[in-house]
Amino acid sequence: MIRPIGIDLFAGAGGLSLGFEQAGFDIVAAVEIDPVHCAVHKFNFPNCAVLPRSVTGLSGEEIREAAGLSADATVDVVFGGPPCQGFSMIGQRSLDDPRNRLVYDFVRIVTELDANYFVFENVKGLTVGRQRKFLEEVVEAFQKAGYDVRLPWKVFNASEYGVPQQRERLILIGCKRGLALPEFPPAITRAANGTSDRLPAGPSVEDAIGDLPDADQFDELANGDKAKTVKYGEPSLYAAELRCLTNYAWHFGYRRNWDPATLTSSWRTEHTEISRRRFAETPSGESEPISRFFKLDANGVSNTLRAGTDGARGAFTSPRPIHYRYSRCITVREMARLHGFPDWFRLHSTKWHGARQIGNSVPPPLARAVASSLIAAMGKEATRPDETIELGDEALLYATVSEAADLLGVVAPKTKRDRNSNIRKRKQHETEAARLAALEALSDG
Repeated sequence: MIRPIGIDLFAGAGGLSLGFEQAGFDIVAAVEIDPVHCAVHKFNFPNCAVLPRSVTGLSGEEIREAAGLSADATVDVVFGGPPCQGFSMIGQRSLDDPRNRLVYDFVRIVTELDANYFVFENVKGLTVGRQRKFLEEVVEAFQKAGYDVRLPWKVFNASEYGVPQQRERLILIGCKRGLALPEFPPAITRAANGTSDRLPAGPSVEDAIGDLPDADQFDELANGDKAKTVKYGEPSLYAAELRCLTNYAWHFGYRRNWDPATLTSSWRTEHTEISRRRFAETPSGESEPISRFFKLDANGVSNTLRAGTDGARGAFTSPRPIHYRYSRCITVREMARLHGFPDWFRLHSTKWHGARQIGNSVPPPLARAVASSLIAAMGKEATRPDETIELGDEALLYATVSEAADLLGVVAPKTKRDRNSNIRKRKQHETEAARLAALEALSDG
């Protein structure tokens, strides 16, 4: 049976791509302007055509050509989340932000590809205040283009879809007029702040990361992101799935050829003893007073994992939470577990890029639930492929912005860091340890 085809816009590292693949789609093209994100996407989805460019000026015809699709080939779904800094609830909210125009490029490309379905995801902030008018205009644009939209729209909490993290995202689903309009997928686990016992509790923080070995115990992780032949603890059902130990761990996605004995995406952070003491003294579920880092509760779920800022705005990573057991910030791999990424899925080797890629992505289990509702509306039965995929060249995971651009054959985007090479190098090698030292100096003073 031929698997339905999906195209990812504003793809990032591939959270939506993975969820849609796991639901039974073949992801044939991904568009992403950041070369580092493109490189990581190419590593994890080596058979997907990656277009390292902006959607502005990009045509549906160009996407079809890159993906090897004929002019009359059916595109079943286009999905993605246009950059949302312009109307995020934690930032300055403005309908005049030029980045918001990318939303209309999303509508345009859906139309040019003549996609049967679309999935548009974004921040909850788009549903309130002045932003709500903008959202209504987006819905109207889809309707004028010949698409029905499932209304009212829905804000999903990832903790209701088996993700041990409090994370809310707006989802719009639509289809070409005349096709079956998908239903929103029902919750499968109790909300993080829910008290009803109608649904089972989802996995906890300890379920997610309790079996991972302590990164501080491996010398290789002081200056690198992976350690070989490590010993894991006894996994929960959730961790067993992410370690691909269960029969259903791959869902309807392609198996990857990977080494489960290697701990990856785990470059450790060097904390001072002062920081470690403060972290140890902080009660679980509360924020450490000086750094304001949140300490995870073993029996609860994670706070929302944020991306921080990009290179054009200073290149700061949002604080990673404090581990519930160890007196340190969690690793990128531990973040990935809390987000629903399986262990075979690699992020960029650095803590900054890796954490940013997770914070910018949709948790794959949530994406899978939404994608499965489209499969049902299509009247298709998801199939498990027999093929095993070889992951890409590891060099893609260690590339700087300029190196990633070279690997992908594009010109690296200019940022403020590019105007001064010394500033660029300093910020590229900035670590959480340096930031903590600054906080300590302030508090000691």
